[in-house]
Amino acid sequence: MARKPEIAADTRPWRDPSAKPFVRIRDVTKKFGDVAAVWNVSLDIYRTELFCLLGGSGSGKSTLLRMLAGFEEPTSGTIEIDGQDMSGVPPYNRPVNMMFQSYALFPHMSVEQNIAYGLKRDRLPRGEINDRVAELLSLVKLEDYGPRKPHQLSGGQRQRVALARALAKRPKLLLLDEPLGALDKKLREETQFELVKIQESLGVTFIVVTHDQEEAMTLATRIGVMNQGEIAMIGEPTDIYEFPNSRFVAGFIGSVNMVEGVVTEDEPDHVRIRSAELGCDIYVAHGVDCAPDQILWWAIRPEKMQLSREKPEASHDANVTSGVVEEIGYLGDMSVYQIALDSGKRIRVSQTNTVRGNPDAITWEEKVYVSWGDNAGSVLTV
Repeated sequence: MARKPEIAADTRPWRDPSAKPFVRIRDVTKKFGDVAAVWNVSLDIYRTELFCLLGGSGSGKSTLLRMLAGFEEPTSGTIEIDGQDMSGVPPYNRPVNMMFQSYALFPHMSVEQNIAYGLKRDRLPRGEINDRVAELLSLVKLEDYGPRKPHQLSGGQRQRVALARALAKRPKLLLLDEPLGALDKKLREETQFELVKIQESLGVTFIVVTHDQEEAMTLATRIGVMNQGEIAMIGEPTDIYEFPNSRFVAGFIGSVNMVEGVVTEDEPDHVRIRSAELGCDIYVAHGVDCAPDQILWWAIRPEKMQLSREKPEASHDANVTSGVVEEIGYLGDMSVYQIALDSGKRIRVSQTNTVRGNPDAITWEEKVYVSWGDNAGSVLTV
């Protein structure tokens, strides 16, 4: 689930060329010996964003987060936070706090003492500390858990205590490194929405590092997809999913069918691609910047394709192929069909289970037709 689609344009400062970034990363490279963990990254993040750095292991996302926190210094390039150059600024002098994957709660301290720890180090008055702790316990819905020790809490409750402690000193920027990674799937899904609500209510800028695509899609205002130390694409969740800019991004986010083809018609209003893998032509109802006879790739999500027993009428004599149902994955709300096409290519098609116990559902070994719309897929040249 993506963030609210009704967000007004003026709450999306990244669409405003005159908006001033809150975090500005310029040409940042970080090398460990001869290995570049982060390579020439430039990125703008705006105030009150919940920005996700998404990537696999070794993509450079955690290294970039550590440079923002001040735990690592860039080999080259600059990082600015709220207009201030962070070069040489130690972690404790940055307007930043960081929440680690392990939560790092003090086991001998109560929940209240954990949250108050940083405030006591700053020697705030006791009354102010108590008020702030009570405010944060209410925010994370743990009002009755203040006296408990971390071992008396569930994983989700410990996660919320760590979040409250990270927010106690009112940082301008909160960095979260795989914040939900220690939770089971169901609890992680529930906590995702709680995290979004807390971030929206406080208006603090969050930067979250995660390898979980679904988590990033649920949490983020925007996502930066990282690959081998570089930013592969930056965009809102719908842009990343529906309009990937490369085969890597299309394949990394969600499930996708990827086929190779050759351009046979290239007009301003459409492109025709001949695909031996699909065993049919692909008609795309928009132009593409490509050369005649260029080899390119076409990516389509399983839910954008339709299955039928009868051959549908093919507009433009394209966008219909056939095969046999090889496997079916029943997921409750939907079923995923693996189709072995006549060409030998295997693709996946998902269908929503709108009818309970449907006796007419397509089943194993059936001959089926697969079809799709003129704008259902993405044409990729890299």
